[in-house]
Amino acid sequence: AALQKLRGTSDLSAELEEMLAEQAAVKGQRAKNPWELFQNPGLRWQLVSIVVLSSAMQLCGNDSMYFYAAYVFQEAGIPEDKIPYVVIGTGSCELITSVTCNMIIDYAGRRPLLLGGYIFMAGWAIVFMVALSQQTQISWMPYLSMACIFAYILSFGIGPAGVTGVLPTEVFDQMSRPAAYMICGSLLWFNLFLVGTAFPFIVKSLAHFCYIPFLVVCVCTALYVWFFLPETKGKSFLEISEEFRKRNFKTKTRGGFYKGPEEIKTTTL
Repeated sequence: AALQKLRGTSDLSAELEEMLAEQAAVKGQRAKNPWELFQNPGLRWQLVSIVVLSSAMQLCGNDSMYFYAAYVFQEAGIPEDKIPYVVIGTGSCELITSVTCNMIIDYAGRRPLLLGGYIFMAGWAIVFMVALSQQTQISWMPYLSMACIFAYILSFGIGPAGVTGVLPTEVFDQMSRPAAYMICGSLLWFNLFLVGTAFPFIVKSLAHFCYIPFLVVCVCTALYVWFFLPETKGKSFLEISEEFRKRNFKTKTRGGFYKGPEEIKTTTL
């Protein structure tokens, strides 16, 4: 009854069938703790995926954009007493795009949103560094810097911010999800602390090119999504698990083919 109220429809047969199938698959198991996820080879790539994506959420430099926002807006000629409201506007853009992402995620898919978000962020980081370096020489550069701030935050909101949080639900079973979310949350806060502590030193060392480390993070994360993260849109948990199982256990044989653990066991016998 609660699920019918949440979904707004009485036809839940497909969803209930999937839930019951997942429940049957983990029958007799107990909830896992975070350390057990690291020890389980069957969850290797699922764990690597959420570690990479949760870390990139903070290491991509989105929060650091707010560090430059007041300075850039001031250089663009915005009255000083209005700058706090414009900074609030940048945060509102992130909120709006995150909500929009949740509305379109089932149509666009997870991989395209993540991939597009990090690629666009990498591109805007390059433009932003160039604009900062020319801010005092060219009169219209502050406006380009201001546009980069909004574009960077929008790219983050429409992709990584909206998608990363749902992935642990889709790639881990019911017994592993609480531990997976604990790992994600711990990484988010640790990396936020890391960026907040290190960013002033990065600015001091690299000046206008301080976004190079964040550019590297965005490019590396996009490459990881492209090569290693399977699409989960429209797939049941068991289908997603099978894709990860093939990656977790694939072993190269003498003939050059890849076999799963059961196939290897049968061949050996």
